[in-house]
Amino acid sequence: MGSLGKDAAAAAGERVVLAVNGARHEAAGVDPSTTLLEFLRTRTPVRGPKLGCGEGGCGACVVLISKYDPATDEVTEFSASSCLTLVGSLNHCSVTTSEGIGNTRDGYHPIQQRLAGFHASQCGFCTPGMCMSIFSSLVKADKPGTTTAGDHAPPPGFSKLTCSKAEHAVSGNLCRCTGYRPILDACKSFAADVDLEDLGLNSFWKKGTDSADISKLPEYSSGSVCTFPEFLKSEIKGQMNENSVPAAIAGEDGWYHPRSIQELHSLFDSSWFDENSVKIVASNTGAGVYKDQDLYDKYIDIKGIAELSVIDRNSKGLEIGAAVSISKAIEVFSDGTPVFRKIASHLSKVASPFVRNTATVGGNVIMAQRLQFPSDIATVLLAAGSTVTIQTASKMLCLTLDEFLEQPPCDAKTILLSIFVPDWGSDNVIFETSRVAPRPFGNAVSYVNSAFLARTSGDGASGKLIIEDICLAFGAYGVDHTTRARKVEEFLKGKSVSAPVILEAVRLLKDIIMPSEGTTHPEYRVSLAVSFLFSFLSSLGNNLTEPAKAIAPNGSCANGSMNGQVASEDLQIRSRQELVFNDEYKPVGKPITKSGAELQASGEAVYVDDIPAPKDCLYGAFIYSTHPHAHIKGVNFRPSLASEKVIGVITAKDIPAGGKNVGAGINMLGTEALFGDPVSEFAGQNIGIVIAETQKYAYMAAKQAVIEYSTENLQPPILTIEDAIRHNSYFQTSPYFAPRPVGDFEQGMSQADHKILSGEVKLESQYYFYMETQTALAIPDEDNCIIVYSSTQLPEIIQNVVADCLGIPYHNVRVITRRVGGGFGGKGMKSTHVACACAVAAFKLRRPVRMYLDRKTDMIMAGGRHPMKAKYSVGFKSDGTLTALHVDLGINAGISPDLSPMIPAATIASLKKYNWGALAFDIKLCKTNVSSKSAVRAPGDVQGSCIAEAIIEHVASALGADTNAVRRKNLHSVESLMKFYGDAAGDAPTYSLIDIFDKLASSPEYQSRAKAVERFNGGSRWKKRGISCVPITYEVALRPTPGKVSILNDGSIAVEVGGVELGQGLYTKVKQMTAFGLRELCPDADGLLDKVRVIQADTLSLIQGSFTGGSTTSESSCEAVRQSCAVLVERLQPIKEGLEAKSGAAAPWSALIAQAKMASVNLSAHAYWKPDPAFVKYINYGAAVSEVEIDVLTGATTIMRSDLVYDCGQSLNPAVDLGQVSSPPTRAAT
Repeated sequence: MGSLGKDAAAAAGERVVLAVNGARHEAAGVDPSTTLLEFLRTRTPVRGPKLGCGEGGCGACVVLISKYDPATDEVTEFSASSCLTLVGSLNHCSVTTSEGIGNTRDGYHPIQQRLAGFHASQCGFCTPGMCMSIFSSLVKADKPGTTTAGDHAPPPGFSKLTCSKAEHAVSGNLCRCTGYRPILDACKSFAADVDLEDLGLNSFWKKGTDSADISKLPEYSSGSVCTFPEFLKSEIKGQMNENSVPAAIAGEDGWYHPRSIQELHSLFDSSWFDENSVKIVASNTGAGVYKDQDLYDKYIDIKGIAELSVIDRNSKGLEIGAAVSISKAIEVFSDGTPVFRKIASHLSKVASPFVRNTATVGGNVIMAQRLQFPSDIATVLLAAGSTVTIQTASKMLCLTLDEFLEQPPCDAKTILLSIFVPDWGSDNVIFETSRVAPRPFGNAVSYVNSAFLARTSGDGASGKLIIEDICLAFGAYGVDHTTRARKVEEFLKGKSVSAPVILEAVRLLKDIIMPSEGTTHPEYRVSLAVSFLFSFLSSLGNNLTEPAKAIAPNGSCANGSMNGQVASEDLQIRSRQELVFNDEYKPVGKPITKSGAELQASGEAVYVDDIPAPKDCLYGAFIYSTHPHAHIKGVNFRPSLASEKVIGVITAKDIPAGGKNVGAGINMLGTEALFGDPVSEFAGQNIGIVIAETQKYAYMAAKQAVIEYSTENLQPPILTIEDAIRHNSYFQTSPYFAPRPVGDFEQGMSQADHKILSGEVKLESQYYFYMETQTALAIPDEDNCIIVYSSTQLPEIIQNVVADCLGIPYHNVRVITRRVGGGFGGKGMKSTHVACACAVAAFKLRRPVRMYLDRKTDMIMAGGRHPMKAKYSVGFKSDGTLTALHVDLGINAGISPDLSPMIPAATIASLKKYNWGALAFDIKLCKTNVSSKSAVRAPGDVQGSCIAEAIIEHVASALGADTNAVRRKNLHSVESLMKFYGDAAGDAPTYSLIDIFDKLASSPEYQSRAKAVERFNGGSRWKKRGISCVPITYEVALRPTPGKVSILNDGSIAVEVGGVELGQGLYTKVKQMTAFGLRELCPDADGLLDKVRVIQADTLSLIQGSFTGGSTTSESSCEAVRQSCAVLVERLQPIKEGLEAKSGAAAPWSALIAQAKMASVNLSAHAYWKPDPAFVKYINYGAAVSEVEIDVLTGATTIMRSDLVYDCGQSLNPAVDLGQVSSPPTRAAT
């Protein structure tokens, strides 16, 4: 133990004790690198926290951590990312998860009930984390002594939380399904200042008819959940009474907890200390940015060192210890001078609340110094004149922050003790900070950040401000660390701001801000830095004449407050829904709560990775190619701790005799190899599967793999559409899938008054970002059978591909899918690779094998949306009427066909939303050396609509006409709709697009708003607004679908359908249809709902399940279920009539089923619904108006308002469908 000392030695072997939902747990024998999330999911029954990103960036893993101080008898609670928090750092802490605040057994918490009742959970994967973020906000707001809602106690049933704070409660939590609106409604329902009438559709009162009343909501009272159990308090007090608190804990688990700097240096001097195998941590949140490349066998936790937690405020300024959390720093800075409050405001945009609660200020600065992290905190503190105190083994130093950042990266033994920020007061000091980031309000690294501090004085003669001194700090623009623009500072000192001064300062800055080679968007970053400086100097020179203000570079602008506007971050989110309900087929058509929503909120809903690991389960991780086209010569591993964890590597050689190297595909479309063998055909292709005893070991071992490549005798890779066209590299599309042209293009062009002969639109790819990454569990069974649990939209395809890969009959493969944590098309063909990989490994090793892809691997291998390049020629008349369009369309399909042959038809179908007069096209489905592209939400339709709008905009621009007028003029008539869409057009009364468009874009309100936008733009130099209306058509294609309804002896009903529950409410709608279908047997159809359970998809129980997607699975499955119910009604009607004739009263459901069983009636019915060929397609219509504000200086945009109208026919469940309709616009905007 080196020089640890007797106290630490005496403590050797002490175990980490923590409470999880009130139960005592010991973290004994766990790997020291184990995170809280891993511990919860593998060592306790808890499954609510999920792994979404592994970076603290999504909120799926959020839990509440509570710490007890026996000296004050106080409990401190805060939310945290369990995926980053190391369990070894949580000795004597209490952890509360979603199961701990409410569950099936003990009853659900009001948060869980309201999330369900406001229809705020779809796939449900994010919901437990949402639940805990809301819970944490309520705990914080309602803590005794807080005045969040003012000085008065909130009304009964409400929290002290305000609506504004409620909106921020889930600011770090991602949801890809709901569009957030219903989640915010659930949050706001707790707020003391909420107007309940403003809340959206819910199951507690009927909007528009019932009054909104707090008494109708599930009752809430603060403090109802114990977050720190008494037994743990007693243990802590007992340890205190024994005076046995060790100076450092050094157990076999590899964790060390020094209590002082001296003890920390003793650890550094120990013989075992090695920077490569020992990790120093305060919160470990840095691991979310800089992933560990190998395992560590020892950790030193410095969070308990008192010197690092100091907060000392005096007349000179504020000293903050390096281990103080960012959240605590925000709290301290908020209660200070204007400079301090501005620092607090900027820090609140760093990371997310549950990361800031544990991440330290010092850790952020150290990452900036040692690892060139593009820190916002370093920039802000530098401009504020901060100094740092550091200690090495030999001495203590006090440096200015910019001196510290400019030093060579410090080693692990250099400790940042504290940061001192001087108190600038408020007189003659101006301090501003800025940042632009992909997510401007947190949890995204800035493109550029800046902080400026100026001391000024007044010129009595001119009244202008004189800059006495100034500090200009810029960061994150592509350099090693935050820098000062010293040349600009020297130039500005002593000057008053004028137009020439601003221009010269900008010119000087452009020579300083030089992003390093390889920095993304370098020109944009330079323009941002210039913009920030211009904005700041403009604010100092606010008495410039208007002509002088006009010199703003690039038409630049200052922030919105300079125009007297309300900053967009201060605006509360508001929404309103209008729905049409129909009781004709009740309970079908009723907005009932999604089945299982409370189960999802509590964290008890079981996803594939929640299934308890079978005995002897192993775990896999892909070794993937980093070269787009190369021979694979071999795979080796670097010597490392992680490499020692490898049990084996599965490759193409392990495919059984008679099997095929196939990992995805449909025979009629084409297949894709499971392994890149002997040639890797794209970067991201699977080369092998590392097998280890835990998922983390598999992840880390895969990082140690070294692939030997050779490009000898291989052609250069084809990566782009342009490359493919040059090399004639295409997939052939079957005529069955090919879209049809309309009319005579040449004739249409001859009728045109104007022609655009060459236009181009390029569209890039898009990742799915389902919250649950690709995952599967394969369990070998007897007689060469195998069971595969897969998160998939294609259970039947997985069954086929796994069987083909293993060379076994299809009936030997059973694929089971209960629910999917987000799909959007990505859990279609892309899910088969993981399922196949698990199956091959399990078949080979005769042990269960599980895989859950880390987010990076998932993104690299997933493929995503199809990039497209469209070149077009269009003819049109002077009044805007279109006469002809020709499109040359290149589609990057990637290395294999996947579902790409279906994309051209979908793209053209969406393009046809306008009457082009005549439409011709030449489509090339390009084969390239990139990962196969696949279906992503509305595949092809999104691209087709975007291309159509680009052409319309081009035409309007050429004519100098209003774009909406051109759109309206070229919407279809009923006749042209039939011409372009054929039978899918349907009858004239079903064509609603013109009415929808006119309701939005031709209404007096729209015209008034358009004029208001025009007035705003005329009066605002700094920001501009635009308003536009876009129509859509979505051609729906129905598919044959099976359904099965079985009535059990007690009258409960089990239903099977071919579809999979993705969050789209399939099972809820099927339950409603089952109750409707059996209504003739049981008049209380609503009562039947509780008797129905829709069971998981199982390919050996219900065959021909096809795939779930295309927005048709629900209606097809419901019709199959209705037909099954009709069979049961026919069988049971005679029994019912006999019972009623005998009793003279309506036959109770239970009696009917009991009598049917005695009469040996078959109580199970199956149907396979096939759509009528004449009605296999139909069209949904919609339109949206959006008003958007853009900062012409930074490019930052704010959606001021969006209105969406969608005609999907008669909804099976308006509550569910409303969520489905409102989600995509939000998804598109993010």
